Amino acid sequence: MKTLLAFAGLIDALTERVGRAVIWLVLAATLISAGNALVRHLAGESSNAWLEIQWYLFGAMFMLGAGYTLRHNGHVRIDIFYNRCSPRGRAWIDLAGGVLFLLPMAVLLAWLSWPMFHEAWTTHELSPDAGGLVRWPVKLLLPLGFALLALQGVAEIIKRAGVLRGHLVLPSETPDEEV
Repeated sequence: MKTLLAFAGLIDALTERVGRAVIWLVLAATLISAGNALVRHLAGESSNAWLEIQWYLFGAMFMLGAGYTLRHNGHVRIDIFYNRCSPRGRAWIDLAGGVLFLLPMAVLLAWLSWPMFHEAWTTHELSPDAGGLVRWPVKLLLPLGFALLALQGVAEIIKRAGVLRGHLVLPSETPDEEV
């Protein structure tokens, strides 16, 4: 169990780094959006590429930040039964949810989205809009984001198993920070 918990710690560290990097995309998207609006209003110019990069950054924030949100317990949960359970009961619910729902969904979506990325990469797919961007970077976000979410799901499952076996005590179930 100690080896598995150490592996979960490595996944947590990776997720933390990716999440902290993704936070900077918010600033980039904000600056690009403001700059694009200023240029459009002051100079009467606009570019589809600037609009598309905003959407790409939003997609990156959402897809690459999903594992970070899971790690920091900021995901949506139906608390009807969960809040009434003991920490051990919560660990069972999280373990079952991770194994039965989270992992199969994340792995399946990563697997199914890979061909879309691969096709965009091999065909050099471009946006149909004039001056638009290449599509493969945004399509890569799907399998990559779901793979990172699945990886963090593995870490959470390991940690819940550690709780159930008495090797780990998790902090409170409230979100670590506002996500």
